[in-house]
Amino acid sequence: MSDDAMSQTSKSPTDLESLARELMSAYEEGRMVDVPFSARAGFDLDTAYALEARLKEMRRAAGHKAVGRKVGYANKAMWRVLKLETLVWAHMYDDTVHSSNNNSATLTLAHPRSLKIEPEIVFGLKDSVGEGSDAAGTLAATDWLALGFEIIDCPYPEFKFQPSDFVASFGLHAALVIGEKMKVHPDLIPKLVEELSRFKVRMSRSGEFVEEGSGKNALKSPALCLAELGAAIARRFPDQPLSPGEIVSSGTLTAGHPTAKGDLWTAAVEGISLPSLTLQLT
Repeated sequence: MSDDAMSQTSKSPTDLESLARELMSAYEEGRMVDVPFSARAGFDLDTAYALEARLKEMRRAAGHKAVGRKVGYANKAMWRVLKLETLVWAHMYDDTVHSSNNNSATLTLAHPRSLKIEPEIVFGLKDSVGEGSDAAGTLAATDWLALGFEIIDCPYPEFKFQPSDFVASFGLHAALVIGEKMKVHPDLIPKLVEELSRFKVRMSRSGEFVEEGSGKNALKSPALCLAELGAAIARRFPDQPLSPGEIVSSGTLTAGHPTAKGDLWTAAVEGISLPSLTLQLT
């Protein structure tokens, strides 16, 4: 079969369905996907988003509602390396997004494969976010923000994948744990615009310091990352904008750190009025 014919076949509805079944089975059973989809003929970012949409339908049919979206590649240096025009995203669900109790949580994952933990700023929206928003505009559309832990689970060997693989595999999303929510009142917005671009976060595991990150690591500010996400979604899917009620996990503030059962993680922030968040993996 020619490369062109293989490309057309890989994008056919029948083949998309088989890819969806393969990925969903691996997700539910905790199995690896030995050959990343990007290594298969004709699989590109457009196909990945079509597959992500099919997986969303499958999750809905199983009784799970999409509650928001998570960001990938909130780093413009990576865009140049990977030939991306913007960041990428995938949906999160009602059984994968969790609230902490007094800024402490325990989390059990049924079928972990290759886990990493990332501290992120999480937004809850009260209005749509589309093209043309700046940091202040996105905060005006925000009901609340919080510190969160994103747990990612990579189904690909040695954590090697392309952006299309990321999108197709739920954005590597395994879970999101949300800390105490700060209500975004209009009079707080100018201060938050400044703080989100410069605050610090310190990650510790079982009391041992691991890494310090900053708000600037997510496209110079998590608020700007949210604006970029809203614009990117509006361009690709104008009928599916970021909407009121959605939760957005806006990109990691440090490197992702390998984690496993028994780890106790703490993220402590400086320069913004958010409390520390602690997570125990059980």
